[in-house]
Amino acid sequence: MNVDVDLVLFTVREGRLLVLLRNDSLPGTSVGDDEPVEAAARRVLDAQGFRGAYVEQLYTFGEPSRVPAARTLSVAYFALLRSDATPSKAEWKPATSPPPLAHDHALIIRTALARLRAKLSYSTVGLQLLPRAFTLTELQELYEVILARRLDKRNFRRKILATGLLRSVSGRRASGAHRPAQLYAFRTRKIRILDGQIV
Repeated sequence: MNVDVDLVLFTVREGRLLVLLRNDSLPGTSVGDDEPVEAAARRVLDAQGFRGAYVEQLYTFGEPSRVPAARTLSVAYFALLRSDATPSKAEWKPATSPPPLAHDHALIIRTALARLRAKLSYSTVGLQLLPRAFTLTELQELYEVILARRLDKRNFRRKILATGLLRSVSGRRASGAHRPAQLYAFRTRKIRILDGQIV
């Protein structure tokens, strides 16, 4: 039996949640005989140029027919890349409507997206997708892009500021015809579990 790892690499750019593909597949590799599975996942991430990104094990996909040529298990991971991360040579495609993909990679992406949406409501995992300094509007837009729905501006800001997760930083970002918006940063880049839901 063969064991592979497949990575769902998410980023948000220009108001879209994107996933990284190589031709018609997710980035992945076979796990070496003496290699820990997570090390193989990190190796794939490093090969794409995203060393140090947030990575989480997702699920093991093991339907007997998933790879016709040979019985192959896939231990899937998802990774979150800041919007200002250096682009990979691979292609970025919309996560909610990717092109036809090999094997069960479309299912893997859907599973990763469901996990990300669930975690967004009770943890600070979304901060991994933001640049180090951002506006409250950019933060809300991130949530809306991932959740695929609009959020009430006043309610969202009240809840996110009440968590105490944010600190204001020097500098402001231009916002069209309006006055420049205050920049914020998270007090820590570590993932935190929240007592109450943000959205």
